[in-house]
Amino acid sequence: MIHIGEEIRKKLAEEERSYAWLARRLFMDPSNVSKLLQRSSINTDLLLRISCVLNEDFFEYYSIVYRQMRKND
Repeated sequence: MIHIGEEIRKKLAEEERSYAWLARRLFMDPSNVSKLLQRSSINTDLLLRISCVLNEDFFEYYSIVYRQMRKND
């Protein structure tokens, strides 16, 4: 399955962005971002905001898994 927090962490690293940078754009405390990225799932409204900030469709990760699961049916 997907650990979306890890995927977001990878994108931040790829873009050489810090948790503090993401926190500022999400109007969150950096410690909350750290806790958020430890989670394997994230509220869809927040995931949409993160996707917009990082210019990455994190919902696509779930779509890929969905298509793979459907193919195996």
